Amino acid sequence: MHTLCSLVLLLHPFTTLADTPFKVRHYGRSYTATQTYALKDYFTGDDLLTWDFFSASDPTHGDVNYLTKADAIAKGLAYIQKDGTTILAVDGKSHLKAGESRDSVRISSPKSYTYGLFITDIWAMPHGPTVWPAYWTVGPDWPNNGEIDIIEVKDFISITLVFMLPPWTGRGCFLDTSVASEFTGQQTEHSSCSSSSNDNDGCGVTDSGAHVYGHNFNAIGGGIYAHIVASSGIKIWHFPRNEIPTDIISRSPNPANWDKPVAFWSSLTCNISEHFKDHVITFDTTLCGDWAGNSFPGGIVACTEAVADPVNYALAQWKINYVAVYENFGP
Repeated sequence: MHTLCSLVLLLHPFTTLADTPFKVRHYGRSYTATQTYALKDYFTGDDLLTWDFFSASDPTHGDVNYLTKADAIAKGLAYIQKDGTTILAVDGKSHLKAGESRDSVRISSPKSYTYGLFITDIWAMPHGPTVWPAYWTVGPDWPNNGEIDIIEVKDFISITLVFMLPPWTGRGCFLDTSVASEFTGQQTEHSSCSSSSNDNDGCGVTDSGAHVYGHNFNAIGGGIYAHIVASSGIKIWHFPRNEIPTDIISRSPNPANWDKPVAFWSSLTCNISEHFKDHVITFDTTLCGDWAGNSFPGGIVACTEAVADPVNYALAQWKINYVAVYENFGP
């Protein structure tokens, strides 16, 4: 894996999705061959607290102290709300000295996956000064077995919110620019996905839509992020809460009926089976670090100083409804 943000409105209290008065939308335009998907794994509530808690030093050099499961639960940073929502939070209470790391949580799925359709329902995601949240998948022996960042954001005052979707791989994988009309996101300046190219930027696609991240995402009750990893390529979709396809709600997803994805990495210029293998699904929230810290107004020193103030982390929480993994049994 591989935010200053003004906070004006408070979120409404969570209500169960069954009681949420949002209309759903069923898309009719096809961009993939018809497939049949069967539910393989479904993680919700306490299931997510059975995932692996990462407690080593942050590989991206963020100012965080990732907690073990026992410590995260004891400190109230990993728990289940009464409505069944899983909360993964950054410590928003402790006043720290400048340079001290702040407690946070990073979890990964106990199973690994190579191919499949992955659907995650998120009610709210972390945001605030210095915050660098990510929902991503990664294989062993990074970067040779790949990394896919479904959500990765740095967010500061006066800087446009950008939703990052960049994969990283070993050499020989590229974003196919000839299929740009088949996805809605904006390609970043580089097409090479190699982690050793372009200052480790990957072959990114961005989405600066109205409800892709942070306060605007949370204010409408979040939404769905879905992605497919197949031998033909990798696609990522985002559906705001009021635009979730009915087939996702009924647990019979059919991506052939969905609108264009936000991002698409075609197998024509990247051998998916060669570059993406055995991925675990990961949620984390780091602070500052290599990417967000160096982009922070005033630089890494100013970012590190901001970590000391707990007020910055009042909204630095993942609120996850479920993660579903489907297998493809279609043609």
